[in-house]
Amino acid sequence: MRSSWNGRIHFKSNTMDKIVKGHKYLLDNFEDKEGEPQVLQFIHKENIGGVFTTICDGTTNEEVLEVLIDRMQYLQEKFPCRENAIVITNLEESLMWLNKRTTDRQARGVEGKNEK
Repeated sequence: MRSSWNGRIHFKSNTMDKIVKGHKYLLDNFEDKEGEPQVLQFIHKENIGGVFTTICDGTTNEEVLEVLIDRMQYLQEKFPCRENAIVITNLEESLMWLNKRTTDRQARGVEGKNEK
């Protein structure tokens, strides 16, 4: 893993492996770089004959955001700071917009369909 310094923010270069673009990722361990990477698998559906069919089961964006919110709240309890609070707020807002999108699609009867 390489790190760079841009003068203000320390960031990790993008070394995550995309196994199936948009669906499956291998994430580096923070400390044990030689160990097995962590797999992040999102549900993978494809339109087959006009019907969305599950190709591979997995998690959702919403579930991952809920995990990140929980982790950041835990860290905020231990190491409170303004930055953590801002991260929590933005993660919660992201989750709210994804949930709104789902609610709107359900109300229009297009949730789970390749329609707008």
